Amino acid sequence: MTNEQILAACRSNWEYRGVGEAAVREMLDELSAHLEDAEAAGRTGEDVVGPDVRTFAAAWARERAPFARRALRTAAMACFMVGCLLLFSFLLRWTVRLTVTADHLAFWAAIGAATVAWELRRGGIRLHQGWLLSFVVGLPVALLVRWLVGKGELFTLPLWAVPVVLLPSLPYVVSDARARRNAKADAPRPR
Repeated sequence: MTNEQILAACRSNWEYRGVGEAAVREMLDELSAHLEDAEAAGRTGEDVVGPDVRTFAAAWARERAPFARRALRTAAMACFMVGCLLLFSFLLRWTVRLTVTADHLAFWAAIGAATVAWELRRGGIRLHQGWLLSFVVGLPVALLVRWLVGKGELFTLPLWAVPVVLLPSLPYVVSDARARRNAKADAPRPR
């Protein structure tokens, strides 16, 4: 991977994570200087950033972004995921009222809490990690709650609850889409 590709990958990752433009420029200047020093010493860019550029960029972004801002963004994105799951459940059952039971609520709450903790600590979660998280955390909690509480109905959820749950994530979804579009436009094209 060339130095330009490393810088482009880091820029897109930092913009995606919401690091401010001034901080991104400063970080890119610093990283560029490190990469040039490494190149002058006969080392490669991967010697500076390691084998996975995304992990390097995510770690550096976590250092730059304040915890409160990351927590707010993660909570908003958790609302987005809950809203999408609710919408999927409504569409799957083809109903305007969804019955919520204790075991289903515990399953999704456990997965949500573990995902938020993972996101705040480690960065992004990959698909296979999400499935593993579901089986390791969510399934045992759901089975335990079903065994303790039973399968009785807690409440019904109307369809209008989906947009209410999705609303807090709207600004972050829009800014993420813009950052991805800008990162694609700024990325160097392969020759």
